[in-house]
Amino acid sequence: MSERRIVIMGAAGRDFHDFLTRYRDDESTRVVAFTATQIPGIDSRTFPPALSGPRYPEGIPIVPESRLAELIAEEKVDEVVFAYSDVSHEYVMHHAQAVIAAGADFTLLGAESTMIPSTKPVISVCAVRTGVGKSGISRHLFKMLKERGIKAVDIRHPMPYRNLEKMAVERYASLEDLDRLQTTIEEREEYEPLIEEGAVVMAGVDYEAILREAEKEADVIVWDGGNNDLPFIKSDLEIVALDPHRAGHERRYHPGEANFLRATVLVINKVDSADPDDVAAVRATALEYNPTALVIQTNSVIDVDESALAGKRVLVIEDGPTVTHGGMPYGAGAIAAKRAGAAELIDPRPFAVGSIKSTLEAFPHLTEILPAMGYSPEQLADLEATVKASDADVVLVATPVDLSRLIDLGKTTVRATYRIEERSSGISFVQILDMFSQKFGLVEPTDQRKRRYDPSVSGVWKRGRRG
Repeated sequence: MSERRIVIMGAAGRDFHDFLTRYRDDESTRVVAFTATQIPGIDSRTFPPALSGPRYPEGIPIVPESRLAELIAEEKVDEVVFAYSDVSHEYVMHHAQAVIAAGADFTLLGAESTMIPSTKPVISVCAVRTGVGKSGISRHLFKMLKERGIKAVDIRHPMPYRNLEKMAVERYASLEDLDRLQTTIEEREEYEPLIEEGAVVMAGVDYEAILREAEKEADVIVWDGGNNDLPFIKSDLEIVALDPHRAGHERRYHPGEANFLRATVLVINKVDSADPDDVAAVRATALEYNPTALVIQTNSVIDVDESALAGKRVLVIEDGPTVTHGGMPYGAGAIAAKRAGAAELIDPRPFAVGSIKSTLEAFPHLTEILPAMGYSPEQLADLEATVKASDADVVLVATPVDLSRLIDLGKTTVRATYRIEERSSGISFVQILDMFSQKFGLVEPTDQRKRRYDPSVSGVWKRGRRG
């Protein structure tokens, strides 16, 4: 039987994982290329032989997605696997139609067939869109597990922007590790706040190997998702964050809707800054489409020196992915600046240079905030030059990472940080973690905790697929 020839469409994350878990050792298939989008510079590289295995001694080329139709013809491709996240259902189907028109089959791989089983209990934190607040939830869980004497290791969704072979398995336990491994802003935004809480973070490319290393030191694995992707690791408790600032998006984006429908626990975040009608709409949708899920409501609390912003012209720097492919025209920084009485939010476009100018042109909805883009030293330099050129009185850094450690902002700088805070809305994270801990024998519950929850909901999860 001849090999089935496959192209995997991706963005340097899910695509590599799908290859490693489904195709690397499958002698009935031949992956002829990855196509790439979203990540600058990834489409001129090769997935290395050391990771792709003996069936691919030359590695696998990574080519621009714009070449997909000609690639299907040139390589006689039988099947195209779509493997990236946080895109609308319409976007996915347009790509499916283009692939079908070019003569190939179009495939979406499921969650179960690409998740790696663990020997340790696993909690996954995912979302319906980028920028909903997954990281805050992960930090909140880590603190509560630590208080119970439970060692959690955080395994983060891949961000393989550097040398793929060298970063196959990476462990971060200090800020010095971030410097030593020359991580990008995007990586630092996810890793640094957890490290500051005392967490060990693991990430890279080969998630089978990453998981096995994490299991050596963890009582519990926390899968810390990226964008709105599905978990890479088979989870015992699936927590999914919803955003009332984007009510309705929980059913309009891939694969966020699958997360929404799979979830054991749904967290409606940012309730304190969202329209109450939108909060009610998201809750109603949860009740209708995932009625067995437990629902928690949380605030996204922003901590900032408001006196430093009042009456000032403020350049707000926001988390890059949230406001670019996440589609948000503002983030926590813009909300904080307006609450503080800033005189004006500076439009960064007249001052943008190089790759930052290109980013703002690609995302025309960004008129009052500057995305913190830093995929390379050159892009960091462009970000620094853009900030220095602006005529702002104050720069408000609302990214999870302290940018002043990476670049010279050249102006008075204020940081905004954010954390989740639970609201009284029924069941709590404490109750859920108590049930989880008891189920897997992690701690002996106190009598007080035994009285705190209803045992009738303790069977809402199980190993593997939810029942």
